[in-house]
Amino acid sequence: MNRIETLAIERLGHRGEGVATLDGKPIFVPLSLEGETITVEIDGNRGRLIEVIEPSPMRGQPFCPHFGACGGCQLQHLGADAYRQFKRGLVVDALSRAGVQADTADPIVAHGAGRRRATLHATKSAAGFMALRSHAIHDIDTCPVLVPALARAPEIARAIAAVVGPCDVSFTASDLGLDVAIRAKRAKPTADLTAIAREHDLARISLNGEPLILQRPPVVTMGKSSVPIPVSSFLQATADAEEVLASLVVDGVRGAKQIADLFCGMGPFALRLAARAPVFAADSDAPAIDALNAARRNTKGLKPITAERRDLFREPLGVFELNRFDAVVLDPPRAGAKAQVKALAKSTVPTIAYVSCDAQSFAKDAALLIAGGYRIGTVTPVDQFAYSSHVEMFAVFYRVKSGR
Repeated sequence: MNRIETLAIERLGHRGEGVATLDGKPIFVPLSLEGETITVEIDGNRGRLIEVIEPSPMRGQPFCPHFGACGGCQLQHLGADAYRQFKRGLVVDALSRAGVQADTADPIVAHGAGRRRATLHATKSAAGFMALRSHAIHDIDTCPVLVPALARAPEIARAIAAVVGPCDVSFTASDLGLDVAIRAKRAKPTADLTAIAREHDLARISLNGEPLILQRPPVVTMGKSSVPIPVSSFLQATADAEEVLASLVVDGVRGAKQIADLFCGMGPFALRLAARAPVFAADSDAPAIDALNAARRNTKGLKPITAERRDLFREPLGVFELNRFDAVVLDPPRAGAKAQVKALAKSTVPTIAYVSCDAQSFAKDAALLIAGGYRIGTVTPVDQFAYSSHVEMFAVFYRVKSGR
């Protein structure tokens, strides 16, 4: 049977939940803040907030009417100054746990006009994100952290689910309209989806990874290039974050004459770097490499880009391959780049520019590079995932002793 208790929140955990102690064990309570006294219903090590008895001075007013029921945001109730400190603290704490000493800057806010990508869970009667601490869908009319072009996303997702059944619908706001990717079990193409595409003027609809309806090829601008978007492709969550990260990368490898862009995706860095120097780009995602090559062919004034499909987890560049580069750019997925970093730690590459979306894996990789003879520069958090417990980060590593 669940217990009702009065607790004092001691700190915020890395998932944005308040953490209290009861009977010597931590209790995690969403929507609570450090310094608050609360009444909570306890189930195991989880707590459901019932009442805030003594609120924190850090508490702010959420701007979305769905906050607290929808699980999409964790931190709208946190005041602006404390929010920035929390995001920076995610990076500082991860580095500390990994034994990495580095200066950490204040976060660069890169929310921009909102997130240009979102995946909604949908049925014919509901579309939205999962409810807080639940597998049920919280139905939403709109989401204020998305770009205005995605304002109709819940309506479109419900219409699609009415045709194909329960599904996940991923939206990307491209330069030429919405790109919509549907994931649904046993769904089949139907003329009703064509009607939805026409009614909502969608650029493309794909079903279970296969293009289905194409009214216009969805593209995004990266630097001077127009890049065709592969189905279900990776894209930075906000356009502002892509610009900020690209600027940090370009500045971080300034002066390099030969550059490798590893985990390059569609080329948000490679296409900008090639304005100055030849680039070798590698990624395991074949459609992303095809998109990069298409953009390269259609962009004038770029230095050569050699793009290669390569699984850098199983087949990282070796020391001999790495040593021909003046700079290496890393932008791995959440798991980090352990195999590639181990090879880099033995290389003589002068400069490594590292972009990460996970503080824990970044800190572990940073420790490996430092042990291999690199010095870490200032770590810069980049906040593109507004009001969530996620943060991007960037740092440059400099070789200070010869490779081993």
